[in-house]
Amino acid sequence: MTRLNLVLLLAVLASALYLVNVQYASRRLYTEIDRAKLDARRIDTEREQLQIEKRAQATPLRVDKLAREQLQMRVATPAITDYVTYAAPASGVGEEAVAARRPQAKGRVQ
Repeated sequence: MTRLNLVLLLAVLASALYLVNVQYASRRLYTEIDRAKLDARRIDTEREQLQIEKRAQATPLRVDKLAREQLQMRVATPAITDYVTYAAPASGVGEEAVAARRPQAKGRVQ
């Protein structure tokens, strides 16, 4: 009978130690989940803030102002526009030079 009591006592102690270990692991995992949720909320608010900043940076007035000030760009008007026209070369030697510069078509010729 004493051996049975001793075996049962060891089983109860082992069970108690296992229970303490499981509870500790459970609490540790719960705190990790809580930290992960806090990080997710922080990242989400940071993302929203960055999207707001991005929208503010891309307004048409701001882009126009930066183009004028930093890039020295100006609005194209007919007074400053140069129009380029293409004139076909005269027949003769010029055609050979133009034909030599044209890319050759690959594949079937129809």
